[in-house]
Amino acid sequence: MPLIYTIILGLAFYLIKPIKWIQRKQARIAEGAMMLFIGVLIAKLAVSSGQSISLIFDMGSALILQELGHLATILVLPIALLLGFKKEAIGMTNSIGREPNVAVVVDKYGFNSPESRGVFAIFIIGTVIGTIFISFLVTFSLSFIPLHPYAYAMASGVGSASMNAAAIGPTLAAFPGMETQIEAFAGFSNLLSFCVGIYIVIFVALPITERVYNWLEPKIGREALVPEKEDE
Repeated sequence: MPLIYTIILGLAFYLIKPIKWIQRKQARIAEGAMMLFIGVLIAKLAVSSGQSISLIFDMGSALILQELGHLATILVLPIALLLGFKKEAIGMTNSIGREPNVAVVVDKYGFNSPESRGVFAIFIIGTVIGTIFISFLVTFSLSFIPLHPYAYAMASGVGSASMNAAAIGPTLAAFPGMETQIEAFAGFSNLLSFCVGIYIVIFVALPITERVYNWLEPKIGREALVPEKEDE
């Protein structure tokens, strides 16, 4: 909750014109500081993962197979096309758009490409709104979907430190006495999303997204929201 309040207050101070206390310079400094402070949480999760390493090995392939969840975002591609996005939709829907995916898309398509604009848009939205969304999503799911606490811990590892922190908060509150195990699975799952997820994006998600885009765009694509610029 403190992370959510901070995001809301920071965004408000940045957008309110009469008292614009936070300028772009301060926003960039705060972004780096936030990653530094979250590093403490990552270290704590790493320690918990080490303490429960035997339990994590017992889960075996389940932790790896959950990375196929990267492919679920491709289901949103038709919506992006109906809204008027073009090749931006490839960058927006091949994954949840965290740091590894941003690097892959920029490296493959170029920094100024429509695909890169799409992945950067999702990256920014995920940073600002994703923590709030995933916190409420986990809270709602804990109330109505009877899954094992390890499943919720594993699902919180989406490759984003801030979203990971926002997701495990409600889970820890819902299952007192299992803090070490939940933190272990959440931390290791988040690490796998970085290490394994990047290969799923390269070899599976991006090729499938491109094929789906080439098949659907002529059928349901609308006039582009942003006119595509010719490459210089």
